[in-house]
Amino acid sequence: MREAVSQSLFTYWNGLRRDRLAPKRFEIEPSCIAGYLPDTFILERVDPATARFRLAGTRISEAFGAEFRGTNLFDLFDEQDGELLQRQIAAVTSQGAVGLFLISADNGSGLSTTFEVLLLPLTHTRDTVDRFLGSIAPIEKPDWLGTVPLTHRKILSHSLVWPEGRPHAVIENMHRQAPFLPTIRQAKIVRSHRRQFRVYEGGLNRLNDE
Repeated sequence: MREAVSQSLFTYWNGLRRDRLAPKRFEIEPSCIAGYLPDTFILERVDPATARFRLAGTRISEAFGAEFRGTNLFDLFDEQDGELLQRQIAAVTSQGAVGLFLISADNGSGLSTTFEVLLLPLTHTRDTVDRFLGSIAPIEKPDWLGTVPLTHRKILSHSLVWPEGRPHAVIENMHRQAPFLPTIRQAKIVRSHRRQFRVYEGGLNRLNDE
């Protein structure tokens, strides 16, 4: 991460996260990141093809000459880059990674600059990632920035960063348990004396049946 905005936002997010996959949306205190709010945004992942801006800071809107609130992030790029973003955000969602992107933006008439984009996973009402805290910070700050709309955007590079240096333990445990999922689906619910039990068919039963 090159930009102070990205570094500070990541440090704040990681402090809230502690040993969890991601912090919850309601834990974000705007007052704690007040100096960077104009460069930050909140995304909602509605479905795999829709990541909608719920909030977008004023410096983001000024830099691009557009209001992103309510816009699908993937629609801001061409089809190829939009599909790449979908794959990266799917990985952020499922693996608890942090997304880091370098993008270029131009006005179609020769004025161009680059931005660093950070994407941090959040949980909302459930324990699954469906919100993202992010930032968009210009790397170069030309004098004309904010005076012309930047209508063409391109992804120059992208990477996934794991805060703990590897996929979170929750994700690793899910992968280890994958072979047992079919058995779990075959479990029967048994109720007795107001209590409920989940009963699995075991090896002895199968041997006796044979």
